[in-house]
Amino acid sequence: MLIHPWDAASSDAEWREWLSANDFGQLIAGGAGRDLPVVTPAHFAFDGDRTIVTHLARPNPIWPLLEEHPRALLTVIGDYTYIRADWNTAADPAHGVPTSYYATVQLEGDVRLVDDPASKAALLEKQLRHFEPDGSRAPVSATEAPDRRLLPGIRGIEFKITGVRAKFKFGGNKAAEDRERIGARLAERGGPLDEAALAQLRRRG
Repeated sequence: MLIHPWDAASSDAEWREWLSANDFGQLIAGGAGRDLPVVTPAHFAFDGDRTIVTHLARPNPIWPLLEEHPRALLTVIGDYTYIRADWNTAADPAHGVPTSYYATVQLEGDVRLVDDPASKAALLEKQLRHFEPDGSRAPVSATEAPDRRLLPGIRGIEFKITGVRAKFKFGGNKAAEDRERIGARLAERGGPLDEAALAQLRRRG
């Protein structure tokens, strides 16, 4: 991924804070003799430091690849929107160049597969409490119904981050007046993710 200096994360804290609030991505694993990797969408829970946990159904085709080579990529993207050509220039709008605004974090990691029932239950409990901190669901149990019956149908993943590429592409190479103009256009358009992109544009300005 190309990351210009003005699009790079200003610190580890920036990407960690963003990742903590953007908890759905694509887990990517390759394998020997495969033409293409396996890409699996998944919700996950991030501990705010270096560890991510998730789980997938046991029939998922990613398992043989992770068993063969317990390394993977996790890519997360959000706050994305299209910047029109006529917005992206202070000169003749007929000759403007469109662009995209987005945030993305690409993580390299070592993978540990979790199959022990008690360990799977603990992993699922972390995910559950991340997504439902005020939920009424009982703690996940390896010994009580219905969880005891359901746990064999999934496998857990503990993903230890070993490398990070983070990018926040929100007009960092533009002058303040250009960013202000583009921000006004985003606010006026009010598309599904324009508000999130506008918040990033202003935050990084």
